[in-house]
Parts: sequence; C-alpha cells; structure tokens
Amino acid sequence: METITTKQKFINFPLTRIIIGLIVCFISFIIAQQLAAKMLDLTSLNKDYRNLIKGIIASSAVISTYIYFFRKYEKREIKEFSSRGIAKYLLGGTMIGVVLQSLTMLVIVLNGGFEIVSVNPISNVIIPFTIAFTVAVFEEILIRGIIFRIIEEKLGSYISLLISAIIFGALHLLNNNSTLISGLCVGIEAGLLFGAAYIYTRNLWFPIAIHFAWNFMQSGIFGAITSGNEKTSSLLTTKLTGNSFITGGEFGPEGTIQALIFCVLASIVLLQLSKHKLIHPYWKKK
Repeated sequence: METITTKQKFINFPLTRIIIGLIVCFISFIIAQQLAAKMLDLTSLNKDYRNLIKGIIASSAVISTYIYFFRKYEKREIKEFSSRGIAKYLLGGTMIGVVLQSLTMLVIVLNGGFEIVSVNPISNVIIPFTIAFTVAVFEEILIRGIIFRIIEEKLGSYISLLISAIIFGALHLLNNNSTLISGLCVGIEAGLLFGAAYIYTRNLWFPIAIHFAWNFMQSGIFGAITSGNEKTSSLLTTKLTGNSFITGGEFGPEGTIQALIFCVLASIVLLQLSKHKLIHPYWKKK
C-alpha cells in the first residue's frame, strides 16, 4: 500500500490547492497585462484597441496558466475548459446574460426611470466589451474554477455554492458605492447563478459567457453603472431615476430587487436541471 507523506498531504490539502492556484493565476494575469501594455505602448494603435488586445492577451494568459498549472498539480485532464460544446456554452450563456439584464432594465423602463439621452457610435462599446470579457474570464477562473470547484470536492455542491457566493459578494463590497445590500444582491444573484451554471455544464465557458453578457449589456449597451464602478463609454447614454431598490442607485442595476429575483429564478432552474450532477459532501459519500 502506498504511503502518503505529510508533505503530500499538505500539498494536496484543498486550502493549499486553492491558495497556490489563486496566487499563480493572479500573478500570471497581472504579468501578462503589464507586458502587453508595455509592448502595445510602442505601437501607434488607438488606446481603446490597445486595451482590447491587452485584455485578450491577459485573458488568454490566465486561461493557459490555469490549464497548465492544474493539469500538472492535480494530474488530470482539465475538462472544465474543454472545447467540446464550447459554441453551445458561449452562445447559450450569452443569451441568458442578455435576457436577464434586459429583464432587469425592463422593470426600470416600466417604472418610468429609464431615459435615453443619446445614441452613440458603435465604437463606444470597445471599452466596456474589453472590461466585460476580461473580468468575466478572470473572476470565473478564480471563483468558480478554483474556489468553488475545490471546495465542492469535499463539502459538496450546496455548501460550496454558499461559500463561493459569500466570497463573491464580499469582494464586491470593496467597490465604490457598495453597500451591504448591494453586496448581498451580487452574492446571491451572481454567486448562485454562475455557480449553478458551472454545475449544470461542468464547463467554465458557460458561466464566463453569462457573466460577460450581463456586464456588457449593463454597461456597454444600456450605459448603466456596473458594480459601483465609474460609467464607461456605451452605445446608449442613459439616465436612471427612481427608487434605488429598482434602479440600484450608485451601485447599478445589479443591486436591484428585480435583478435578485430574476437571477435566483434562473439559478433554481439550472440547479433543478443539474440534480444528477450535484456532488455530495464527503461525509455522505461514505
């Protein structure tokens, strides 16, 4: 019988894997961003296009790092980034994100709090597009790919969903104009939704697509604030007015009651469809 040493136990301990994985992926993302920025600064490209290319390079770097690192560390095939079904996951996830964000904004429109100030050139969506896909890739790898996945192995799907949702919401409390309510909204609606999306497909491309479409529609198309951050350029310049429970106030529409309701409903549907894919905690496996 093979004896597992104390060193091996420490290396394979879930918390160790999470911490090392987070550090490695975070560092690779930052280094790729910095190197790409320095190289692109030497070109005559427009700043928006430089940022777009930088985002693509940084996102590609963190995906490649995740795949290579965990293939070596965990000695397995990285199925969560499999290209099998990728078109279906990207298209389906994008559609879900678009619909959920559009429904959220529709409530504001019906409440009389949505005003279009101007329609801008299509080039205005480059910046929010870049931010949306870069953030989606980076956050989904860290939160769902590393934290959720590794916790789920031991504690099961439901407990992992709860823990990763709390972490996701807490991280958004660091943003400008955030409140305890907005943090709870993000944790519940997005933390549960993206986690449920991963459980349903066991593929990170699906939650990445939902995450991207949600943020891009919110900031790049509807011109709203995203997670309390400053407004970016957008296709529509808009003005949201009314009760902050409906508009999200200075945090943005994802801090609204309707966003919470729509995303929780979508999460419930995905979890119901994923019953046979749920992982039980280790004490129920024995």
